[in-house]
Formats: sequence, C-alpha cells, structure tokens
Amino acid sequence: MTGGLAKVAPGRDEAFLPSPMIQNHEAFLSLAADGALICAWFGGTLEGKSDISIHGSVLLPGAASWGPAQVLSHDPLHSEQNPVIFAPPGGGLWLFHTSQPSGNQDECRIRMAPLSRDGLTLTAGEGRFLDLPRGCFVRAPLVVREDGAWLLPIFRCVQRSGQRWNGSHDTANVGVSHDRGATWVLEDVPASTGSVHMSPVALDRGRMAAFYRRRQSDFVHRSDSLDGGHTWAAPVATDVPNNNSSIATIRLRDGRIAMIGNPVNAAMSTDRRASLYDELDGADTRPDADPEGGCAPIWSVPRAPVAVCLSADGGKTFPVRLLVEDGPGTCTSNDSIDGRNKEMSYPWLIEAPDGTLHLAYTYHRRAIKHVRLAPGWETRLPEITA
Repeated sequence: MTGGLAKVAPGRDEAFLPSPMIQNHEAFLSLAADGALICAWFGGTLEGKSDISIHGSVLLPGAASWGPAQVLSHDPLHSEQNPVIFAPPGGGLWLFHTSQPSGNQDECRIRMAPLSRDGLTLTAGEGRFLDLPRGCFVRAPLVVREDGAWLLPIFRCVQRSGQRWNGSHDTANVGVSHDRGATWVLEDVPASTGSVHMSPVALDRGRMAAFYRRRQSDFVHRSDSLDGGHTWAAPVATDVPNNNSSIATIRLRDGRIAMIGNPVNAAMSTDRRASLYDELDGADTRPDADPEGGCAPIWSVPRAPVAVCLSADGGKTFPVRLLVEDGPGTCTSNDSIDGRNKEMSYPWLIEAPDGTLHLAYTYHRRAIKHVRLAPGWETRLPEITA
C-alpha cells in the first residue's frame, strides 16, 4: 500500500497506511505542533504473538501521502500493543505501549519511551517499564491535571491464581505521576469491573467525564469527576451500545463530545467466540478465569459500523450518530490471512484547529485506514436512524 490520500467524496479523503505487516491493528493519532499527523499502531502476524511490535508513520502538512511505516519498538519475547503518544506541557514527546507474554494480559507491563520526529522519521528511545503492577494496560491518551500531575488511563487485568486471563475481572484505574513520569501510583475507579479503555474528557468548571468500553458488551459506560480528575464516580450506562471493542472520545471546539466506535452490542448479534486469544498456539493448560465475583465477558460481537456519536449534554446522551463506514464487521477470528475477519474497529479521532476531523481505524485486521473529513463534515455524513 502506498499510503496516498484519495478523494472519495466531497470533503472526504481516505488512505490505507503503508505497512509490510500481515496484521495491523489499534491505531492512535497525534497532531504535532507543526500540523504533521502521527499514527502509531501494532503490526505483526497475530495479536498476542511475540512478533507484534509498535509501528508508526507520519503525514506531513499538505502532503498527499503518508510516510513509510517504521518500527518504534520490538521485543522478540513479548507482544507489544496499544501505543499511546503524549506531548506534555514543557516539551518532549513520549510513547507508551503495552508488553505482554503471549495472550497473558494479566502479566502485561507498560513501557514509556522518548519519541522524536525529524520530518517523516520517527525514533523511539530505549525507554523503561513503569513502576506499576503487572496487568496494567493502556489505550487512551494522558491528561494533565490542574496541579501538574500526569493522569494515565489504565485498565487492570487482574491476575487469578491458577487461571488464565479472559477479561472477567478487569477494572478501570488511573496511573498518577507527580514527577513527569519518573514514578507512578495506581488509583482505582470504584465499582468498575468490566469497564475498560477509560477515555477522559475535560468539561467546564473543573469537571471531567470518562467513557468506557465494556467487557459485558452492553453499553458504553460513563463516570464523572467533579474535582478535575482527583476522584471518580462509579461508571454508569450511557445510551450508546458497545460490543466489547474500543472507543475514543474528544471534546470538539464547539463544546460537544464526539465519540467514535461501533454502536452495536450483544443483544444485536449471536456471534460469539471463546476468548480474545483462542487462536494462539501454546501449552497453557490453565482453565479460563472463573467469572465469579467479576463479570462474564462477551467476545466477537461484530465490529461495524464505524460511527461518530455526538453529545450536547456533556456525554450523558448521544442522540446524533453519524455513519463513517459500514460492513459485516465479522470478528470471530483475529486471523489476517484467511479473509474471515471483516472488522472495522479500534477507531481514533482528532479535530484539527481548522475543524478538520481525522479518523483512523483497523480495516479487516490487514491495514490501518485514515479518513480525513473537511470542516462541515457533520452535514455530509449520513445519520444512523435505527
């Protein structure tokens, strides 16, 4: 794939990011101060295998094509996933990502590495693992609290003695650093079992809201912080269905909340699979974790359509749902070779200063797709009515 942007409709350009990898998944977008767009994702043969590594590409301002894919991290013994790019106040650029042995998310560690860019070239330093318990995972970007603390949204894959991780006891947490990432403490979001991929958004008057993917494949959940991210309420359901797949949320320039995801849930489909990593070969004979005291995760609800959902009440309701792309969304297999996987998932979105909306998402586990929507995009996307 060349990475060239193609105009597919008025005000809409699309590109498949170049990558030599068989599988490409979990895109994250970051907008640089000079207007360059950075996309990071993981690539390899199959999620959970040790050849899965972090990759990145750059779209320069005004360019017609994305730059080449570059390996930003590679550990031959671990599956490296879920990249997050953070540009803190005061300068610098950091890459956070997960590192796990095989499908054991409860043994995951989070790596933090300096990231630099020279034109199209991205370079990640050696980095280090955060001083947090094993099982901590990331997906959403960091935010900076009013006291200068860095807040890292985390979901904790809790270890169960003698049992294999399956998502049944995952909880929401926040990593807090008061020394620009040198040391971290872990704080819990109360009553959050099953609520993962915490995506926080700043509201007015020191308030924040956070939105969550749900292991139970029911609805996106939401929790409030009335003190600027120092404490959080227990998550409660919104009106947006969720399929136990990733979402992302931002606050638009006009004050509305925009959420991107697949607004479908288990009640809308009978597709199921045993677990996220049931295709991995290995000698792990432990039984799956007992859901007693946790939740019963549901995997393989279709991951389509991709939609942008809009809220004018701080994310309490999302009555406007705009279609970006539709398809079967089949994800009963993670395989990127046999063609069974048709998911369009793990979407990300960024609003540029001029109102342009940039989207990126997994396309059939084969590629990362970038969609650029010109200002006024809201009037050009069809609304989902059912």
